[in-house]
Amino acid sequence: MKSITSKLPGIALCAAIAIPAWLLGKVFPIVGSPVLGILFGMVLAFWRRPESLNGGIQYTSKKLLQYSIILLGFDMNLFQVFQVGKQTLILMAFTLTAAFVTAYAAGKLLKLNGNTKTLIGVGSAICGGSAIAATAPVIHADDEEIAHSISTIFLFNVIAAFLFPFLGHLLGMSDQNFGLWAGTAVNDTSSVVAAGYSFSNAAGDLAVIVKLTRTLMIVPVTVFLAIYTSRKTAGAQKGNYRFAKIFPWFVLGFLAASVINTFFHMPAEISHFLSQAGKFVIVMAMSAIGLNTNLVKLLKSGVKPILLGLICWVMLSVTSLGVQYALF
Repeated sequence: MKSITSKLPGIALCAAIAIPAWLLGKVFPIVGSPVLGILFGMVLAFWRRPESLNGGIQYTSKKLLQYSIILLGFDMNLFQVFQVGKQTLILMAFTLTAAFVTAYAAGKLLKLNGNTKTLIGVGSAICGGSAIAATAPVIHADDEEIAHSISTIFLFNVIAAFLFPFLGHLLGMSDQNFGLWAGTAVNDTSSVVAAGYSFSNAAGDLAVIVKLTRTLMIVPVTVFLAIYTSRKTAGAQKGNYRFAKIFPWFVLGFLAASVINTFFHMPAEISHFLSQAGKFVIVMAMSAIGLNTNLVKLLKSGVKPILLGLICWVMLSVTSLGVQYALF
């Protein structure tokens, strides 16, 4: 109870930022509430806030974001998920391969160490900071390598939230095309959500489904890296890999909500309310992420990791678009 109480001020701050972002997002749907939440948060990030707010802000950007995605499940139909899944698996086969091969080749040309290449590759291919956090202890990455990788991925997460909706409208993409593109080419769940729902609600719903499917790749990729690293590194410590810790459990909550909505015939008003509540909490999470963004520090974290992140991101985006227009 004491832990929850201590987080309330930070959560309240995120909610206060999210309210005007939510209302303005209704007025300017092309920009979207999630992007406005990030923008307002980034402006307030320059304010030296009390330390007591940080716990709630961190909780909002991590845990509440996951809970919000669970609520989005009440607006989903599993039959549509299964139909989308076929296209998603084909896309993921190409995009994951492109991201990993690019990270390895470009990282070698840039003379980056193996851990940094791996972390940026995994973060770009799967789900940004979550994939990096799951992979880092498995490959024994140090703090500097983790900091470079997360700051690089986060920089392009913020850029994607603003740039992808603009490019989608510029290219005249449909909701389905953009949802598949954002779901497979944007790194972190938060930015997928921001970009998707800034384009349209339909695109956001699809992007979340695609992204959740993609997130599941944390498991096989991390297992592979754990086995590879343990065999490659002589005397590596045992017990650093924990399956339960890396598994994205919120995916199961999302699926449970989808099952309830699909098979138990919930009243439309309740489903709508829960999904709208989830979308508002997403804006809160975006505001929290903006509050934690230090652009100066990100830019000072190193040129080579940022360049590698850019190359991976561009290759991932182009591959996703190319496969869509070639096969679908």
